[in-house]
Parts: sequence; structure tokens; C-alpha cells
Amino acid sequence: MADDSNATEAPTRREYVKYGGAVIGGGLIAGCSSQSESGATPETTNTATATATETETATDTATEAAVDDGYSVSMAPMGTVEFESVPESVYTGLPYGADMAIASGAADAINSIYYPTYHGTLMNHFYDRLDGVSFEYEGLNDSWNLGKEGFYELDSDVHLSDPAYASTLENLDRDDVTEIRNQIGPWFNNYYSDRRRDPPEAWAEDYEYFSLWEIYERVAQVFRAGDRASALREVHSSIRSEIESGLPPESERPSVAFTFKGEDDTFWVYHLNADGFLNAHTRPLGAIDAFDDTEFDGPQTQVDYEAMLDADPDVILVLFTMASSHSIADIRTGLEDDAVASEISAVQNGEVYAQGARYQGPIMNLFQLEMTAKQLYPDQFGEWPGYVDGEPYPEIPEDDQLFDRQRVANIVNGDI
Repeated sequence: MADDSNATEAPTRREYVKYGGAVIGGGLIAGCSSQSESGATPETTNTATATATETETATDTATEAAVDDGYSVSMAPMGTVEFESVPESVYTGLPYGADMAIASGAADAINSIYYPTYHGTLMNHFYDRLDGVSFEYEGLNDSWNLGKEGFYELDSDVHLSDPAYASTLENLDRDDVTEIRNQIGPWFNNYYSDRRRDPPEAWAEDYEYFSLWEIYERVAQVFRAGDRASALREVHSSIRSEIESGLPPESERPSVAFTFKGEDDTFWVYHLNADGFLNAHTRPLGAIDAFDDTEFDGPQTQVDYEAMLDADPDVILVLFTMASSHSIADIRTGLEDDAVASEISAVQNGEVYAQGARYQGPIMNLFQLEMTAKQLYPDQFGEWPGYVDGEPYPEIPEDDQLFDRQRVANIVNGDI
């Protein structure tokens, strides 16, 4: 990628070819990761198109404007985008865009996603717990690093990707991004809110930052699905309120290592409470970052087992183990069998847990909030039943669920 600030966030074309699309250490799936939303701290925008200061639990403030023979939706960095009709063919890049389209009732319109087998499997592991919600990813195009010709072949009505981000990809430049917008279909998403970092210089002046739910509200308007977004946000507000009111005192909260398992005796480590929507399922839980005092050269850093033992977290969360590419059972066994790693408190106490993905949309966020709350605070929110490799999100008794599955399924299916 051309954007050096994100060099370890997504695979280069060379890496993608080398690994055949597999998960790679330090790449997007190895290292998907900013105003804080920890606890009930407000997360605000800094711009003109979304002027209201709001927390993650606020009501829908996104607006949709009618225009002659169509409608328009506004969000940085695109500005105001006009649509003649609801898009019927949708390019999605990273999985948060696909999850937002699915939550807006547009699953059948998706024609592409990055690494379809991996992300499709992962997303369906959550959707399997929602009646009538699924993602038919088989046969979809891989959206990663398409050249301009690939966009013409897809001929999408809308591209759910940030044009500022797209302009940094190996096979596109800003002129290509402009041509695709003018000749094929508009771009619509916001990427650099992932960690609230600087966008490419050419886009910086008018760039704005949004929370996950603020972005989703605007994407939903593209599909004339604002009612779905408002209803889902109510569910999100409810789970956030329950979590915030149930958190134990800070002195009783666990220290947590937020990780991806690297090769050999290493972990990639991410800051647990970092700004941006990548931490929208961990920051509200207010746990102690076991590596809070560690300086990172980028969004993550690699540590060996000795460094992990020095930090000695109470809990280790291991990203990307809820899909077929990684086995949480094998990771646990490897840690338990290692002379150094076996001394880590989280390993000794059996608190090494599977996690999903950081580029999450609204549906994934609901499940991942519930999952992580149970993993970190079983006394307050009920025990996490554990994740079995290759299986869907585990069944949780209705009385122990932190959100109503049927309500969410109804909303996604249009029964508001």
C-alpha cells in the first residue's frame, strides 16, 4: 500500500500472491487496527456535515436529503453524494462495509468483499444466530487491490470504500478513483476513523472522523434503510448501558493483552483501548491494557513470550480465531506446553479467548461486545461458554444474552 501509516494493516500485492490470500502475520487479518469512547466518554465528529456531539449511545443523527428524482447522503471524505435509486450492485472492500450493507437489508446486492472465504465464514459465524440472516459469499469477487479494469467489470452502483483509502492502493491512484466515481458509481465509506489517524495529505483538509455507528447510519441512508439503523442503534444503546452500569470498579478489572498469534514464540499486540472504531468492542469495557505503557511503532508491535510474561495479563484475547484460518485450541495447547508461556497468568487460569475481527460493522459489533464482556467480566455478565474451532458463535441461553437475537434478526429482515 502507498500509505506508510498503514503498511502493516493490509497485505501488499506481493504478500497476497505469496500466501495465496491466507492470513499473514502483521497483515490486515494479522493486524487490522482515534478520541476515546472508553466507558461513556463522548465520541464526536470534528466537522460541518455531522455537527452534533454524540456518544455511541446517542440517537440517529444522520440525515438524508431529497433531490430531484433521487436523494443524497453526506459523509466525509466524499461530501454529498447523489443517488437516483437504491443501489442494486454493491462493491464492498473490508468487512465492516459488507456488514453495514447486510444490516441495511442489502445482502443480495453485494458483489465483492476482501478475502471472501475468510470474511464470509467469519461473518456467518455470527449471522448463524440470527434467523433469516446470512451472507452468500461463495462466488463473490475478491475486492482486494482491484485495478481500474476490475471496477469496470464489476460495474457497481456504489463502492462501499473510502476514496481516500482507495487512492493509496497499489493498483489505483487518485485519478483512477475519480474516474471510477464519475464513470461507474460513487464511493461511500470512511476508513481512517479506524484509528483516527491522518488520511493521505491530499484528503486531509476536509477529512472527518466518525464512530462505527455514525458511519453505519450514513451507509444505511444510501440504502434508504435509516429505520433499520435507528432500530439497531437502540439495541446497541441498550447493551452499552447494561455494560456501563455493570462494570466493576477499576481496581477490580483484569489486565488484558489484545493480540494476534504470530509465528514461533511471538504475539502481535494491539492497544486495548485505542481510539477509533477498531476498538468499538473493547474500549467500552474499560479493562486494563497490559501493554498500555509499551511504545508501538505503528498500530501493533510484536512481542515474544518473555515480554508477554513480563506484562503477565490476566486475560489474553486472540483475534481472528473465529474462522478457519486459526485454531484457538492449538494456540492454547502451544502456550500451555511452552516453559515460558505456561507461566503467564492468563494461560495458567485458562483465560485465553477467541476473538473475531476488528473491521466490524454493526451486527458484528453487537456480538463482539457481548462476547468480550463475558470473557472479561463473567461475574457481571455471565460466563463465556467458549468457542469451538470452526463452529458458529456459541449458543447462549436467552436469559444470559446481552441483546435480543430475534429483535436484531427482525430489524435486519425489515420487520422494524
